Amino acid sequence: MSEADGLRQRRPLRPQVVTDDDGQAPEAKDGSFKEPPLLLGVLHPNTKLRQAERLFENQLVGPESIAHIGDVMFTGTADGRVVKLENGEIETIARFGSGPCKTRDDEPVCGRPLGIRAGPNGTLFVADAYKGLFEVNPWKREVKLLLSSETPIEGKNMSFVNDLTVTQDGRKIYFTDSSSKWQRRDYLLLVMEGTDDGRLLEYDTVTREVKVLLDQLRFPNGVQLSPAEDFVLVAETTMARIRRVYVSGLMKGGADLFVENMPGFPDNIRPSSSGGYWVGMSTIRPNPGFSMLDFLSERPWIKRMIFKLFSQETVMKFVPRYSLVLELSDSGAFRRSLHDPDGLVATYISEVHEHDGHLYLGSFRSPFLCRLSLQAV
Repeated sequence: MSEADGLRQRRPLRPQVVTDDDGQAPEAKDGSFKEPPLLLGVLHPNTKLRQAERLFENQLVGPESIAHIGDVMFTGTADGRVVKLENGEIETIARFGSGPCKTRDDEPVCGRPLGIRAGPNGTLFVADAYKGLFEVNPWKREVKLLLSSETPIEGKNMSFVNDLTVTQDGRKIYFTDSSSKWQRRDYLLLVMEGTDDGRLLEYDTVTREVKVLLDQLRFPNGVQLSPAEDFVLVAETTMARIRRVYVSGLMKGGADLFVENMPGFPDNIRPSSSGGYWVGMSTIRPNPGFSMLDFLSERPWIKRMIFKLFSQETVMKFVPRYSLVLELSDSGAFRRSLHDPDGLVATYISEVHEHDGHLYLGSFRSPFLCRLSLQAV
């Protein structure tokens, strides 16, 4: 292979933002957002997230998702590693890709571990945005590929494997593929285009069968099985809502809205000790106030102009930093909210993982993770 061929493999051409025949971005046809909920009552702004402490600051970047086996913590980082965090030390236990991992454009080769879960047998299940689903034995450092991203599912590629949730017996994995078109490194383009080509899928670790449970989703992101394992919640980020898909019982095969018109754009969903769910959000839809994404959802021509003029990194600077953690009840009601207006301490929150009386806050781009005592809030 020539050097040029190698470069072509490492730097695949990116798709262009498309419009429908009428010149509108596809997302515009799904109707505008409802007016965001007022930040009153349980949503009233506070500074509770500022009581969090930063861990491993400037020692890792982008600890998107967090899992514990006993008291040992694991996460995936922006440079393609799965790491063990114990006694203040960081130890690499797995890599799914290779090569230098310095910039966002290196991600397709390096891999990018996102969702991570502890399985029933002392192993970790990991979703890598570019490589697929893996099982990792962190004690022996053994890596097993379960499902490659290069395997088309019902005729469509998986371009952005995102989060996963695993049954208690470890047999079934429910996971999201956020887009068959956009990769993780272009997630802002996926947000701006509002593409509805995401899917919720089921992988059976015994039969190795893959099923599509729900398609035509707009940036499906975090997923979480219910305690009874009768339904799966899936965050539809760009629609500011969470869907519920029934996977067992009388309702099996059905789907409905678990919560809609959320005060921010939901990322990962994780269980809370109260029987409900924690949802992490790095951007809110302020009301009263101005929500840029709500504004742009009705003006696709402005979106296209923005991305012709500015890079993704520049656009990120225009998005107000406001971290929000929401606890939902088991029926989807807003139970409480924890805020960090301006993102002074906890920034770019992707996940809220509860363990032993603390909330561990993952981040898709910050150079640290945060820990917050539940007693303090």
